[in-house]
Amino acid sequence: MIEVKGAVVDHETRCIHYHSELDIIAIKFKCCGHYYPCYQCHNDAEDHDIERWPLEQFDTKAVLCGSCQYELAISEYMKAKSCPACAACFNEGCSKHYPIYFKTEGEEK
Repeated sequence: MIEVKGAVVDHETRCIHYHSELDIIAIKFKCCGHYYPCYQCHNDAEDHDIERWPLEQFDTKAVLCGSCQYELAISEYMKAKSCPACAACFNEGCSKHYPIYFKTEGEEK
């Protein structure tokens, strides 16, 4: 079982900040290597800034499905609306937060 840090409220990685039925992913932060349900949980627990994943590392398994514990590569997650292993649906609204976690095409390295 992969440890998810932060203000987790249930066994599917929901936290005090994001806890809808679809909020079931956790992200491994590049800066510290720890899984957190969201950037707010990371910032509450860590004393460093978030380091975003660069495009050339999008093949890294850094997203955890809270429903079945399957680890997705970043690129796999960004194309998915649900877990490829268990079909649990992800919150599509999370894509609004991609720039917090992942660098985007056209950005300086």
